[in-house]
Order: sequence, then structure tokens, then C-alpha cells
Amino acid sequence: MSVFNQPRKRVIQAIILGMVVLIITRLFFLQIVEKKYAKLADANAVLRKVVYPSRGIIYDRKNKAILSNDVLYDLVVTPASAKNIDTAYLCKILNIDKEEFRKRIINAIVRNGRVRQSVFAALLPAEVFGQLQESMYLFQPGFELVPRQIRSYPYAAAANILGYIGEISPERLKDTAYSSYNSGDYLGLAGLERTYESVLMGTRGIQYLVKDNLNRPQGAYENGEFDSAAIAGKNLRLSLDIELQQFGEKLMKGKMGSIVAIDPQTGGILAMVSAPTFDPNLLTGSYRSTNSVLLNRDTTKPTFNRAIQATYPPGSTFKPMIALVGLDEGVITPSFGYPCGGAYYGCSRPIKCEHHDAGHAANLRLALSHSCNSYFSHVYRLSVDAAKFGGIRAGGLQKWSDYMNSFGFGHRIGVDVPSEARGIVPTPAFYDKMYRGSWNSCTSVFLGIGQGELTLTPLQMANAMCIVANRGAYYIPHFVQSIDNDDTHLLDKYKEKHVVAHISDTAYSAVIHGMTDVVESGTGRVAQIEGITIGGKTGTAENYGIVDGKRTKLKNHAAFVAFAPAENARIAVAVIVENSGFGARYAAPIASLMMEKYLKDSISTKRQALMKTVMETVTLDPAMVAKSKLDSLNNSAIIKKNGTK
Repeated sequence: MSVFNQPRKRVIQAIILGMVVLIITRLFFLQIVEKKYAKLADANAVLRKVVYPSRGIIYDRKNKAILSNDVLYDLVVTPASAKNIDTAYLCKILNIDKEEFRKRIINAIVRNGRVRQSVFAALLPAEVFGQLQESMYLFQPGFELVPRQIRSYPYAAAANILGYIGEISPERLKDTAYSSYNSGDYLGLAGLERTYESVLMGTRGIQYLVKDNLNRPQGAYENGEFDSAAIAGKNLRLSLDIELQQFGEKLMKGKMGSIVAIDPQTGGILAMVSAPTFDPNLLTGSYRSTNSVLLNRDTTKPTFNRAIQATYPPGSTFKPMIALVGLDEGVITPSFGYPCGGAYYGCSRPIKCEHHDAGHAANLRLALSHSCNSYFSHVYRLSVDAAKFGGIRAGGLQKWSDYMNSFGFGHRIGVDVPSEARGIVPTPAFYDKMYRGSWNSCTSVFLGIGQGELTLTPLQMANAMCIVANRGAYYIPHFVQSIDNDDTHLLDKYKEKHVVAHISDTAYSAVIHGMTDVVESGTGRVAQIEGITIGGKTGTAENYGIVDGKRTKLKNHAAFVAFAPAENARIAVAVIVENSGFGARYAAPIASLMMEKYLKDSISTKRQALMKTVMETVTLDPAMVAKSKLDSLNNSAIIKKNGTK
């Protein structure tokens, strides 16, 4: 052998020797020093039982528990051990036949193998659990009753916010991100349950029990020497006001759309209503799977969170943002006026509007309070066609799009519930693709009045009102204000203040004055609250759909955005009521009632009739209501919670 290979040989020998020494040392420790595994191996009569931790509770801003824990039981099976049991009696208790029994055993083997536990019958009703508990020795060692925590919702509200939990799927178990989970474990599948799964779940414990000759647990093995305690999940404290949430859901009953209310000073979400909604108790307990299928098939799409997943043209609620850009770019001043006589004539054809009265757009405040389309169409064109950008295609539209992005449009804001939509803010590339490079400011003029290709989520619209109210700053909208005993940094991003576009206070003041005029003397007078100054903006978003293969004009969506008190806002609101006409008809009253409820804790006697009218009004398509099973489902949840049939 070459002398040059001697060092390599010694290195290999040293590595092998080291590995042998390590293995021998570990075996010595396990067999001689550590008695735990030897004892457990010798104890054939020991039952290893997983102890599931208490899942974290969720509280609202007033420390009311809006989501808590109840306990049901799963019947689990270890197929390899399920021998010589009273199969007929078990089938009788579970109300299944022997064919179904065999099918479930086969499914358990396919899913987790013969020697691992699988759920045989999930979340047993109380009467079935009682019968099994009395006779469990007849079905052991193959079967075992395992406690499962289920969620309960005492306020029967905020379903799309809170989310739900369910058993982990085999597909997820293959994902390394879920390596800490075992088959049969439950985890958050939607809403806050999903986002904050890591802090809500807690840590599993293990309990070792001695069994008698009938395989019945008799007590702790070795006085619990080898047990490990379960660690409860951490509690969440929300900005959500559950009473305001319930109130909003009542106002939106019989309607399709959403309400988003935010505290501008913190970014904490006070309410987020998606209508139609459903009782979250439907997705817990023994009926969860059946109800989940029915809800997902329902024609009104109650599981679709319209507040963050639906996108709409914002209509005239967008005009304050158009004004801010125009003021910041210097293409207008607060005193700028436009002579509108019933149409905008700046492009090749007249674009008609609702106003004909002289002087209604003599300055920015009047244009906002009267919601003049021609005025804001012109301001949009002045902004994007500005010479300093070289015109709309050279840089004007891109600059305008950058403003919109800074306002939180065209991208996800980052709210702490999943499935947030981006919305659309057109860019030069967008129009190049749409019009093959042949477009100008008249092509996109409808952006000036919140129409055209622009779409926003209600959350983005409410956040924009936070920006206006705060005169150019916002916090990422979020639900969770704090986590009990938290040592993570999950909430750090929600504490950071974001400054928008560095637009001057003078520009914001001009827009805020115009928005207060909207409510005091303009299109949003129905939103007035005695003793409170409100900044608001009505909107009517045109609505098109594909009917029989053709783009067809449908009934307009009503929109209203607002903040109050205008001088030091504590609440910012966006309301969309689909297919309901003008914004002042339903959206503005709903927003106003929400603000009054939050700021004054009650609705004044003078406005009780308005509240009653709004709650009783149905704007849903009767054909859609006829096909929906949502009301009967919600009523069944109430019956089950009360324990009656």
C-alpha cells in the first residue's frame, strides 16, 4: 500500500471506532442506567394514552370568551389488536352493520397501518358514548375511547373570523411542516384557528395506565413516573367587539355583502361581517362533516368571507383617494373647480352624470359632497397626464399606481386571517396587454370615479379610511391584540406604524372637510349621528355579470365608507350591500348604526325605526333565497345547542 494512503486509512478507522464507541455507550445508558424503557418494555399490561392539551381560548376586546372548549369522545381502533371482541354488540351501539364495520377497519389499515390507532367513530353523541363507556371491556384491547376537545361558540357569531378545527389529513401528515402532528390530531383549518395554530394548540402529554385482565385501565403506572403533562394552548385577546359583530350580522341579515370596522389608532379590527353568514356551532361536534358539505354547497356561499375575499369596483367611495393624489401632485388645489353641466366632455364622447345644477363642483369640498363624476374624471386625467411624468404611458399611470399601492390597494394588506384577495390596480403593463399598446387617459378615465378595471376588497376600503382619518398613516389591520404569556414575535408587524406617500396635512384636511360635508349636507346625510362629526363618502358601484354568455348590466352595489369622530377617529367603516342600488339607501345607514353602536354603546330612540327597517329589509335575490338551506341549518344549530329536538 502506498505511504500516501496511510493517513486516509487511519481517518476511516478512527471514524468507525468512534461510531462503535457511541453506539455501545448509548446502549449501555438505555439498558443499564436508564430504567424507563426497560420497565415499559416489560410491562405488557401498560396502556400508553395520549393526553390532548386544552386548546387556547379566544376573548374579545372586553374579555368575553367568544370561543371555548367542550369535550366529546372518539372511538379509535388498532386493527392488529381488534380480535375476539363482541363485534355484533359494537355494531348495535354504533348503529352500523357488519359490512360497515369491515369497511372502517380496512380504511383504518389503509390510512395508518395495522398497528397504529385510527379513528373508527368520531365525536360520539352523548348517548352512544354512555353505552360504550359501560361496555368498553368487551371491545379491548383493539378499541379505546379518546377524549377530543371541540369548540363551542356562545355568541353564535363571527364564523368566518374564528374559523374551525378538524382532524389532520393524511396529505398534511406527509408534509414536513406538520411533522409534530400524529394521525387523529386536530388542528385549525380556517380563520384565526389556522393563523394562530402554533400558539393555540398547546403540547400533548403521555399517560401510562395499568390494565387488569379484562384490559380495563386501573390507575397510573409506577405512580405516574413516566407520564408527561399536557401543556395548554395560549389564549388570544382580540380587538373584536363581539356585541358590535352580532349587531352587524343582524343589520346584514337578508342581504349579501360585508361590513369592516377598524380602530384607526391601532389597526385593530372591531367587526368583520360577511353576509350571509352562519352559526359557527354548525362546524363543531358530531354534525361537522355533514354541515360542512351543506354550507359549501349553499347558493349564498356563507363560507366565502366577502370582507377579504370578494372584490368590487369601489365607485364614488374612491374619490377621496383621487383627490389626495391630485392635491399631492399639484394638479389641483382645494379651490379648483370644474364646470359640469351633466356630462364629462374631455374625451371623444360625452360621459353623462347625474348632476346638472350649476356650481355643484365649484371647488373640491363641493365636488366631494355632491360626488361629481366629471370633476374626479378630470382630476384623474390631470394626474396621469401630467407633463412631469411625460404623460400617462411614459410614467403617469405608473406613478398613479404607486400611490394606490401605498394606500393598500392591489396587494394583500396582511390581515391575520387567511385567504385575503389582492384586488386590481391597473398598471401600464395591464393596459398594454388589454389594449395591445393602444390606450390613453380616456381609455382609463373611469378609474377616476372608482369604476373600470379597478377592484378593492371591503377591508382595503376600510383601511383607506384609516389612512385618511390618520392623515397618512395606518397599522396593518388585525384581530389579535395580544397572546397570553407570549414569547414569540408573531404580533410585531401589527405594532408598526406605516406612513403613506408623505402627502401633506393640508391635502388631508381638504379631503376630510369635503367628507364631513358629505354627511352634513351632501349625499350621505342619512348617516348623521347626533353630537358626532362624521367623515364619509357614498358610492354606487356598477355591477356587470355574464348572463347567457353576454356581459350584462346587473343591479348596482351600494357602498359607504366613513370614520368618526372626524377630528380624532376611533372607528373607520366600509360597507358593501350587493345588488341594492344607491349607497345612501342601505350602506350608509348600516355604517352609521355601526358607528353609533360602537361610540355610544346603544342606538338612540330617534333612530330605532331606522334600525328596525334596515334589519327587516331583504335585498337577496328571492330565487337565491329559495334555493338556500342556510336558515334551516342555522336553526338546527340552535336546537342542538339547547339540547332539544
